[in-house]
This record gives sequence, C-alpha cells and structure tokens, in this order.
Amino acid sequence: MEEKEKIGSEQELSFTEKLVSLNRVAKVVKGGRRLRFSALVVVGDGQGGVGMGMGKSNEVPEAIRKATASARRNLIKVILADNTIPHEITSKFGASRVFLRPASPGTGVIAGGGVRAVLMAVGVKDVLSKSMGNRNPVNIVKATILALSQLRNVQAEIAKRKGSALPREVTSSG
Repeated sequence: MEEKEKIGSEQELSFTEKLVSLNRVAKVVKGGRRLRFSALVVVGDGQGGVGMGMGKSNEVPEAIRKATASARRNLIKVILADNTIPHEITSKFGASRVFLRPASPGTGVIAGGGVRAVLMAVGVKDVLSKSMGNRNPVNIVKATILALSQLRNVQAEIAKRKGSALPREVTSSG
C-alpha cells in the first residue's frame, strides 16, 4: 500500500484523466424526481499505469472528482511491448467482451469508446480492438482493464520457467 501512495504522490502531475461516461440518474420520490449524476473516469500515466473509478453526486463536478480520486486509488501496472501489447487477448466482464490484438508501428489505436480511453491512458500507441456483446461503458472499461492485467511478457515467462524448472529436476532426482 505504501508503494501505491508513493507512486500517486510522485506522479500526481503526469496523470491523464478521461471522462468516459456521465449519466443522469433519477430517483422518483413522493415530491417528484431526485436527479443525481454518475461519472466513469479512466486515469493513466502513459507508461503502463491505468485505473478506473466511478463517482456519484448531486452535482457533475463533484461526481467527476470522486470518480477521479477512485481511479487514482485503483491503479494497476500493465506490461507493454514497445508501443503495443505483447500478444492477443480476449477478456469478458458481464455480457461485454473485448478483443485486443497488437499492431505494427504506425497503425494507431483502432478502438472505440471506453476501450480507446483505457488504451490511450495506458500509453499504447498501436493496437487493434473489437468490442462485442453488451456495449455498457462500465463493463467495457472493466473488461479492457481485466484484459490488460492478464498480459504477460512471453520471453520473461519462458526464461523464468526454464530457470526454476532446472533446479527442481536436479534436486528431486539427486
């Protein structure tokens, strides 16, 4: 926890914030409708750190402030390969599915809505994506962050497995 607080205070100025969706929610009461606002914000440092947050309030600026604070608390680190992702990945959250594929340099971010906001905040420059199923912005953003959190550096994983598998075989047979 101390690391997260340290990272947040050090890089406070370098975060990019993107408002993905803003909903007006009405609660019907005896005297009429009570209006509130719900905001979904994505925050990233452009170097592999990204977080999402939701905030609700009676006023729009307060809802956005709460969502931004929540997003900064929920930062995750993403493994990137140069300006793209290391491999293809599909992720599902609720009824929303997101497919991400690495792209060659110069392609750009081919994505829409919440997926684009997350990928731009993370710092990915070249990627192809497809959103399938339900297009609910909250679920799309969560599915995208889930997909990014599941990315692995293939060469590092293989080297780690080979390095850790070799001593086990020697000790168990010897």
